[in-house]
Amino acid sequence: MRTYKFYPLFLYILLISVQGLIAQDLSAFKKEQLVEKLDTLPYRILLPLNYSQTSNYPLVVFLHGSGERGNDNEAQLTHGAGTFLNNDIRQRYPAVVVFPQCASKGYWHDIQSEMTADGRKITYSPNAENNAQQQLLSRLLDHLLSEYNVDRSRIYVGGLSMGAMGTFELVRRHPDTFAAAFAICGGANTEIADQICETPWWIFHGEDDPVVPQGESKKIHDALLEAGAGVRLTIYPEVQHESWNNAFKEPDLFPWLFKQQLKK
Repeated sequence: MRTYKFYPLFLYILLISVQGLIAQDLSAFKKEQLVEKLDTLPYRILLPLNYSQTSNYPLVVFLHGSGERGNDNEAQLTHGAGTFLNNDIRQRYPAVVVFPQCASKGYWHDIQSEMTADGRKITYSPNAENNAQQQLLSRLLDHLLSEYNVDRSRIYVGGLSMGAMGTFELVRRHPDTFAAAFAICGGANTEIADQICETPWWIFHGEDDPVVPQGESKKIHDALLEAGAGVRLTIYPEVQHESWNNAFKEPDLFPWLFKQQLKK
């Protein structure tokens, strides 16, 4: 009786099939770009299943971290996109979901970072108004609101790392636009707390984060509390910078997010 060893071939075929499914899934995020004079902002957009021109939908904008910058219009889907593609999520929370991509040498928010005897110190630029990527994000918001059927009482923004810092800044620029925001392993200048305190926040961080110290999230959380904001803080013990893996598994994240509405 002969025994055939086909496992390596089987695993190879399985791997190719899984990769194909992943590629097919991500292709549901259509490639688009916003051209503003000499600047271009690539972005991917996922429309709700059975998108209807007669219905209005929530809008979710997600800002990636510094490692996904570029102009390939693909890298920004590395973290988070798969969650929004989950069929159960799409059925329960139909929404227009947008992942813009920051330029290779750009930043969603300008910061300075240095190592000190007490660990990494992050300073947020006082000249945020001049940030070209934030200006493009503002133009993108205008474009999305004019092109798609968006429920303007249910616009949400979130981000991780650099994108979380950009999330705080985008809400500061548009304090009356977002119904809720979530920030993963980021931080913000505590002096802006009174400008963003009308927005409900959920902040996440890894306790052992060596890239952006968890204290950055704690400081802006405490400042928001003092300013009267509705804010939640979740710290993951023994988790380093990749706390987005934990945040996107939070069973209450999407129920919390999508139930928020701007007060009329």
